[in-house]
Amino acid sequence: MAKELLRLMTELSSRKWLSALMGRFSHSRLSRGIIPVFIKSYQIPAHEAEKEIHEYRTLNEFFSRRLKPGMRPVEEGRDVLTSPVDAQITAMGEINAGTILNVKGQDYSVAELLNFSPHLELYKHGYVFVLYLSPTDYHRIHAPITGVRTESEHIKGRAYPVNDFGMTQMKSVLCRNERLITYIAGEYGEVAVVKVGAMNVSSIRYNDESVARFVNGDDLAYFEFGSTVVLLTQDGTFTPCPGLKTGDQVRMGQLLGTLHAKQSR
Repeated sequence: MAKELLRLMTELSSRKWLSALMGRFSHSRLSRGIIPVFIKSYQIPAHEAEKEIHEYRTLNEFFSRRLKPGMRPVEEGRDVLTSPVDAQITAMGEINAGTILNVKGQDYSVAELLNFSPHLELYKHGYVFVLYLSPTDYHRIHAPITGVRTESEHIKGRAYPVNDFGMTQMKSVLCRNERLITYIAGEYGEVAVVKVGAMNVSSIRYNDESVARFVNGDDLAYFEFGSTVVLLTQDGTFTPCPGLKTGDQVRMGQLLGTLHAKQSR
């Protein structure tokens, strides 16, 4: 009964109007006063922030903060795939005929995740990382490879939580929530960076919508509260780092594995 009640409450709270209301508060000057409480509650490493705490005018401005230069070294190399975010790996592995297997006990369709985009044909046997950002984490999203942006798509959706409860008790959260997808074509094929909104997230925003080419580690976008990034690589082009596993914490710029010319299956 308790789980059913929580599920019902989550359904009700996933409405976009509530996220919009929370968003308006986080953008208001009133929210500035709770920044120190937010830092203490989530043990946020505030010393990494680009500015002093008193310089942030709103909670949202602090939440989407940049970091001091050098705080996130980016792995270099033509063939590297790096983490676009600070996050926990909640799932990783090969995609099986268009199905992402066992993300918190659920399987996901690449077609639904990508909103049935023609790009989905590139990823039916690719590789996937599901990267969860908690409120503690740095919330800017960076380019995981060097390449050209081939397309972007914004998919309107719900705002279910992407925490443990939401991912295990709600059906297909990653395919039902709001998503902002960036396709980047590099030397060794295309990657899809799927930014998934979450409960009380007012929006997902590009840092600069006019940018057409990225260098690995470039500032790509940011969340206005905790969420998830799903990172997909094209069929037969990726080998993960040995020892990397579900449950590991990764930092933006950290090596996830190497890219290479497409190999036949």
